[in-house]
Amino acid sequence: MLHADPERVSAWRRLRAMVADATPTERDALLHEQATWIRRSVVSMIDSARQGHIGGDFSVTDILATLYFAVLDIDPGRPEWPERDRYIQSKGHAAASLYSTLARCGFFPPEELDTFMAPLSPLNGHPNRNEIPGVETNTGPLGHGLPVAVGTAIGAKLAGRRSRTFVALGDGEMQEGSNWEALMAGAHHHLDNLTAIIDRNRLQQGARTEDTNALDPLDEKLAAFNWEVRVVDGHDYAQLLNAFGPSTTGRPVAVVANTIKGHGVSFIEDRVEWHHKVPDADQVRAALEELV
Repeated sequence: MLHADPERVSAWRRLRAMVADATPTERDALLHEQATWIRRSVVSMIDSARQGHIGGDFSVTDILATLYFAVLDIDPGRPEWPERDRYIQSKGHAAASLYSTLARCGFFPPEELDTFMAPLSPLNGHPNRNEIPGVETNTGPLGHGLPVAVGTAIGAKLAGRRSRTFVALGDGEMQEGSNWEALMAGAHHHLDNLTAIIDRNRLQQGARTEDTNALDPLDEKLAAFNWEVRVVDGHDYAQLLNAFGPSTTGRPVAVVANTIKGHGVSFIEDRVEWHHKVPDADQVRAALEELV
């Protein structure tokens, strides 16, 4: 099991305070700085490992930066704190972005990112809660994260805790029937402490979602399952912050975050082949030049 990096935890706490006190323009700049660090780290990790899912890593990065540096009530120095908010990354194949975020917060030393996907490394291709502090549940097989999040939210209510649960899902993952069962359960139990975030980049492995098994009108379908639906630009920090606020209806919240797969690097953006393509040396240099 990895352990917290006290120096990085202290830096994260200072940054959280700065974000909380900043003007909207200053706040967006601070969050963009963290998202850029995460994306650059992902490029280096995937380059070193020669494997990974860079497109989906980049589409969810601004969501992660907003949650971890402005929203989640957590303490990286005490990852098992009972009153903490929970974040579950159901799209577990985008592990590199989650690992980079956790390291940036101090859950473990950033130097560990160099071991991504190496033999016996705890930083496997899918998150493992038994190896990595800050990971709430193992994910990888799609359609599992939201059901676990429903159970987590129910558990918080039973324990009388005010903690909230957030879960990020890929939009292709919404083709899994288990998610729609979980949506029914979340509404039935009035889980106003649960927020599901759909990373709506409209691409999945090998094709566009609408060509594979159409999801639209996704917002109307989610509303029909009695969720409070919020549709936002998934790369706009102000919109994300507003969307991640508490439920206003007593129902669970579904955030449809319209994103661009590969966001931040022009030759990766909205291209299906970059679901798990690995950049060559020239592409790594070009990507890092764009990520500023």
